[in-house]
Amino acid sequence: MRKQLTAISYQRSTPDAAGRIARCGLMAACFGALLAVAGCRQDMQNQPKLIPQRGSVMFADHRGARPQVLNTVARGQLREDSYFYTGVIQGANGYREEQNLMPFPVTMDVLKRGQERFNIYCTPCHSRVGNGLGAIVERGYKPAANLHDTVRLAQPLSHYFYVMSHGYGAMPDYSSQLTPVDRWAVAAYVRALQLSQAASEKDVPEGVRVEDLKAIAERSGHPEYANPWALPTTAVQAYPHDASQGTPGMAPANPGDPLIKIPASKPAAAAAK
Repeated sequence: MRKQLTAISYQRSTPDAAGRIARCGLMAACFGALLAVAGCRQDMQNQPKLIPQRGSVMFADHRGARPQVLNTVARGQLREDSYFYTGVIQGANGYREEQNLMPFPVTMDVLKRGQERFNIYCTPCHSRVGNGLGAIVERGYKPAANLHDTVRLAQPLSHYFYVMSHGYGAMPDYSSQLTPVDRWAVAAYVRALQLSQAASEKDVPEGVRVEDLKAIAERSGHPEYANPWALPTTAVQAYPHDASQGTPGMAPANPGDPLIKIPASKPAAAAAK
């Protein structure tokens, strides 16, 4: 009899427990829905964050961008070595002066990096040998500077870094394309390129074979490489160099507009008469 009562009691309690579970689940679902509804308020789009170029109610001046703390330097922007980043030093007379020195040692890896960057960014104007007759000259552009003339050979090493940083004449600046390290590497390679084009047999280490360029060009099937490079007829003639205007550290040495000589045609000449 006791077993039967226990069984009956169990059967009666089972539906009641299931109902409680169902009610708890329903309450949990309702509570979750209430939380979701409570989260969909206007406060979500008015979050306490700073949006660039917008005002803010977080600060008394209602500006989102905070002014830089006085006498502080942002991380990575100390630039303590000014010569490394500018290529000039402050002279005794107050003017900026270029120097014939590198801010770090020049290794073969530095020269290889400079050669790679030079061939990418400089050869379209200056050509791979640096004579100023790059591919753009054949398309009517102003001839670039010949890095082997007496003017460029006499310029200090940091002159090339300064020109790459700020531009010069018709040449734009390459500060966005070349990091300061790469600009110095290119300057070092320019100096090495100048030495290579003006080297003599006494500059070659003992035991190294010296061969004539003309013989190498003829053996390679390109004898024209050993001859002087002629200026294309499509090139724009530049003004003569004006040394009185100073160096790039002071002012541009040449006018920005090229001197273009176009022969007058017969109809134009007749109309002028």
